[in-house]
Amino acid sequence: MSLWNPLPQTFVRMLGGGSSIASELKALLAHDAVKPILDQQGVSEVLALGPSRTPGNGVFKWIHELRAAHVGTLDRRGFKTWRYWDVKSRAHTETLEKTAQTVRALLVDAVERQLVSDVPIGTFLSGGVDSSAITAIAANYLKKHKNQRLPTFSIDYEDNAHYFKESTFQPNSDADFIGKMVEAHNTEHYTYILDNKTLAELLKEAVEYRDLPGMADVDSSLLWFCQKTKNEVTVALSGECADEIFGGYPWFYREEDLKREGFPWIRSADIRTRLLTKEWQEKLDLHAYMLKSYQETIDATPKFEGDSESETKRREMFYLNMHWFMPTLLDRKDRMSMGASFEARVPFSDPRLVEYVWNIPWEMKNYQGREKGILRKALEDLIPEDILYRKKSPYPKTHHPAYTEAVVEWMERILDDPDARLFELFDKEAIRELVATKGEEIDAPWFGQLMKGPQLLAYLAQVDYWLRKYDVVIEK
Repeated sequence: MSLWNPLPQTFVRMLGGGSSIASELKALLAHDAVKPILDQQGVSEVLALGPSRTPGNGVFKWIHELRAAHVGTLDRRGFKTWRYWDVKSRAHTETLEKTAQTVRALLVDAVERQLVSDVPIGTFLSGGVDSSAITAIAANYLKKHKNQRLPTFSIDYEDNAHYFKESTFQPNSDADFIGKMVEAHNTEHYTYILDNKTLAELLKEAVEYRDLPGMADVDSSLLWFCQKTKNEVTVALSGECADEIFGGYPWFYREEDLKREGFPWIRSADIRTRLLTKEWQEKLDLHAYMLKSYQETIDATPKFEGDSESETKRREMFYLNMHWFMPTLLDRKDRMSMGASFEARVPFSDPRLVEYVWNIPWEMKNYQGREKGILRKALEDLIPEDILYRKKSPYPKTHHPAYTEAVVEWMERILDDPDARLFELFDKEAIRELVATKGEEIDAPWFGQLMKGPQLLAYLAQVDYWLRKYDVVIEK
């Protein structure tokens, strides 16, 4: 039996003489013979890398995931895999102008092909460059070929404008820019306002769709957003993956991130260790586990002999993002959308676009010293100029204290519960102190750019819920 996998959605359970295959962990775990066992490696996956995980690792003992762009062969000798697609490193010989033209042509083609649907379709619109580009292309296509207005959808949070706090990662709010795109392309726009109680309540449901602790409210908000959007359309195009392939994150241009060892989106190794019980601190070396996973991907990066030392480092950074950060976001997008019986499509992950952009040198990708500079140049005259040159802002999060209070209350209930599972891994007093400060003592995000404070507390609460709900057995 051979299995082909364009995205990591196939799990294989191997034990003794039997094997099981499913697209979700919960389907495997539904079998009486399959137990959700966390051995030391599984614990390290959750604690050192979560909410990401090693490509191919199914977290639970004896369960493996078929990696994206791999074929798996299952026979009586076991389960073997081989890669059928990867980027290839070569010289980029096209001029700046030609490169911009090619990027635009590939993106337009990817969007237009993904607009094919026998059900109502729209786009997610955040007001950033990526979603605005997709929206502009889709709106133009529907107007020209079908004489239709494009439905567009945005999410915001209750009273968020009042509580918004500017930061390096989130310099401004999205709302001001969404209206400009709606006006420029005459879209049929819907903005859904999520209240913070619902956002917190959906954290548990989000775990059940992930089958693992996830990205806290980044997951639950997307789940709710897809549920609401489903009332109008069944499919939407979304802007994920542009940052990973064009270099939109700060770690692509910050020298300290390019020089450091380890994933730039996991800068919390010390915090992760400090919060563990003494027993697990002695058993695990989370930093070493993380570095091993990091180095394996660095070593696998397709090299090009014509690259300078700095260009080699950036290729490695792009490869890390393609194999770690991007799959984490795509898994989130797929599972939360499917949880709402909704389909989210991601044109920026089109293989032909990824292959072409891979070899564009950094000086072009960072044209005019701007993140995703070549993409911005490719989009000239397509989207409003103040959006085109807007500094990147990440997926919107709530800034309302009501969400923090809801998460703190959940954690306090866990602290008071004698049957809580969280403290099989984490030190109860360390967590109690964290809850008392509402997570404000943590400066470095647990994961990504913004996952600290209430997001970290929510993640810990998700871990406890996951251990209980899935009746996880932790091998010591």
